[in-house]
Amino acid sequence: MPRNTRSTRSAILSQRPRGSRPDLPGQLSHHLRNNGWAKPGQRIGVAVSGGADSVALFLLLLELREKLGIVLSVAHFNHQLRGRSSENDEKFVARLAASHGVPCFLAHQDIASKSRRERSNLEDAARRARYDFFERLVSQGKLDRIAVAHSADDQAETVLAHLLRGSGLAGLAGIHPEFGSVFRPLLNFRRADLRAYLRARRQPWREDLTNRDTKRTRARIRLKLVPFLEKHFQPLVVEHLCQLAEFARIDEAWLTSCATERVNSLAAEIEGEVRIPVAHFRPTLDLQPKDREIRNNLTFARALAGRMVRLLVARVKPGSGQLSAVHVDAVLRLAQQPDSGNLVQLPGAVEVRRLRDCLCFRPSSAGSGRSGPLPSSFSHNIQLGPSPVDVLLREQSCCLRFRVIDWSAQGRDTSITGALLDRDRVGLPLVVRNWRPGDSMRPIGHQKPHKLSRMLNELGVSRWQKASWPVLDSAGKIAWTRGLPVCAEFAVGSSTRRALVISEVPYS
Repeated sequence: MPRNTRSTRSAILSQRPRGSRPDLPGQLSHHLRNNGWAKPGQRIGVAVSGGADSVALFLLLLELREKLGIVLSVAHFNHQLRGRSSENDEKFVARLAASHGVPCFLAHQDIASKSRRERSNLEDAARRARYDFFERLVSQGKLDRIAVAHSADDQAETVLAHLLRGSGLAGLAGIHPEFGSVFRPLLNFRRADLRAYLRARRQPWREDLTNRDTKRTRARIRLKLVPFLEKHFQPLVVEHLCQLAEFARIDEAWLTSCATERVNSLAAEIEGEVRIPVAHFRPTLDLQPKDREIRNNLTFARALAGRMVRLLVARVKPGSGQLSAVHVDAVLRLAQQPDSGNLVQLPGAVEVRRLRDCLCFRPSSAGSGRSGPLPSSFSHNIQLGPSPVDVLLREQSCCLRFRVIDWSAQGRDTSITGALLDRDRVGLPLVVRNWRPGDSMRPIGHQKPHKLSRMLNELGVSRWQKASWPVLDSAGKIAWTRGLPVCAEFAVGSSTRRALVISEVPYS
């Protein structure tokens, strides 16, 4: 958390005497030093779109670079969304950087095509591509940090947009001042002050006409809702919304820390999915709070539950897409249901399934662009010989080792681990394959054959895992299944002379 952010915000956003002009360079210098965002010798890149805010940030940092001891560059990403206007924005930024003798890093991408290809929101696709570019500049060693020019007005509009969408505390936290190598030093500065600064310096900027398209929710908030609130309800609505975002960030950071600790201690990754007991999402099922302490504990547990869902989804999420409060609530309701097997599909190609007393989070087959289950079929012929045979099963992230031993010499060796079959009862072809519907066998200790499907269910194997669960097929009969006793027909006995040992070895 940045140091003394509240006092800095109050100083910058406090009312000034009418007609006075803010000392933006002085305020920004203090803000940067106070938060440790610009240290001597650092290579700072300014993300300049060509708009007023980013141009103002660039000129302000130009004024301060000698005082701060920083090395300045410009970074511009062309989303190619507005045809010639996008090209002119890029040229404008390149000329601006050149006029001040500052290096300029340029990149472009057809975001409309990217959005269609990924089936993602256009704005989300643009943001991800832009920030990927910034991170590349840092990872390639060209820059140390990137300064982005979101203002207090942007913060207020973001909080309102999230509020109208039905956001929780995380949404009310709005735009974060710092994330990774990106920092946003203008979140405490008003847009009008930044434009006044540019006019005083006779510095032009580029206007994005889509920002005035009131068909867009964000533009309606900027041009209609905020001015209406300022005029009819509260002149300091922007300042108050920024304050709300700060308070929400503080609380959200602490709750997320608690949720992260809880997820790390309770969740287990099993065969490509993350499982966690449903009891930790149902704090009020069988408990009637009778005193304040219990009631407070239940409230805290409910506050953590939604954050735990978001953390678990992020852990397995392969695609783009954002969770809303509605999605989180659907997962929590799934935890309340008694029936096993129910499923919730989430943005980002994630599915959550209720499996007995657990919630299972994993990448969704829908996110792969295919219908039906993810590919899980496999078949590997085993040629037994004097040397061990290793079979790598990527579908189950495991490696099976098959080796033949002299049972009369080693049969009483207690160090032998793994399943044991009578080698001479095993026929050809000998195949390791995935489970198939209808598979059955009679394990040791059972009087009759049983369906593997039922036995695997009793073992706690989910439907996802079952589709790629390994079995050993000996001349059309199942001799062994992972996790279950061997088939009685193939078990070692008093007449066994050679044994086939099946064990798992480290997967690599």
